[in-house]
Amino acid sequence: QVQLVESGGGLVQAGGSLRLSCAASGRTFSTYAMGWFRQAPGKEREFVAAISWNGGGSYYADSVKGRFTISRDNAKNTVYLQMNSLKPEDTAVYYCHAQTFRAGYWGQGTQVTVSS
Repeated sequence: QVQLVESGGGLVQAGGSLRLSCAASGRTFSTYAMGWFRQAPGKEREFVAAISWNGGGSYYADSVKGRFTISRDNAKNTVYLQMNSLKPEDTAVYYCHAQTFRAGYWGQGTQVTVSS
């Protein structure tokens, strides 16, 4: 069982920045692929970014490419999402996801609100 706890969400003006963190339990965090997803009101959950187990590969949705950066610190069992040049359409609940060999796990989500 993997537990994920997100933090760092909040209210920011358009053009601003936020950094989300996701702390994971477990002794084998360094073997997990990690990702961020988001869900806006009335919409389905969508992929935002992902990073491979060793940080060697990262992937982004077209809508956030060039503005968001995913990174991880395996020594701290933490994955980050640096979000710059935020837009009102980035407003959503952001969820952390861990993919192990056996299963996928979700955090409880953190709200990000971008005002225009």
